[in-house]
Amino acid sequence: MWQKILCVCLLLPACVQARVWLGEVSRVSDGDTLWIKAGRGVAPRKVRLLGLDAPELCQPGGVAARTALQALVAHKPVQVNVNFQDTYGRDLARLQVDGRDVGAALVGAGHAWSSRWRGSLGPYAVQEASARAAGLGLFADPAAELPRDFRKRQGPCRPVR
Repeated sequence: MWQKILCVCLLLPACVQARVWLGEVSRVSDGDTLWIKAGRGVAPRKVRLLGLDAPELCQPGGVAARTALQALVAHKPVQVNVNFQDTYGRDLARLQVDGRDVGAALVGAGHAWSSRWRGSLGPYAVQEASARAAGLGLFADPAAELPRDFRKRQGPCRPVR
């Protein structure tokens, strides 16, 4: 029995490896969600950036976060490293553009928080600390509210164009 468990444990990491593909951004919905086409004739896929949480569009800093993401990825080839799919069917992924980690760039410029989970400060904690120390973007406001807290208090935003 323990041999079967050991085999499953050894094979599991191979099953959950990231799926990598290339594409071009067709639309940016907000500061952490975008649509990417993998090629001609292929429908764009909805992708949420993994490891960060950008403000909602109706939240202070939300439109600036979307604009910053657009500036980083618009009309450029991107490498998509999909780790999971969420309950909404979006790919949860890390993006690379011009050899640069898009999530690290957004958090480092103060346009998003590093995702916090179970006591962890998240993958971009160093970039967030640097942006906080410099008072960049969201972190210029000491009362900036985490998007998850904003959503709990405010509920979902109405669509903003």
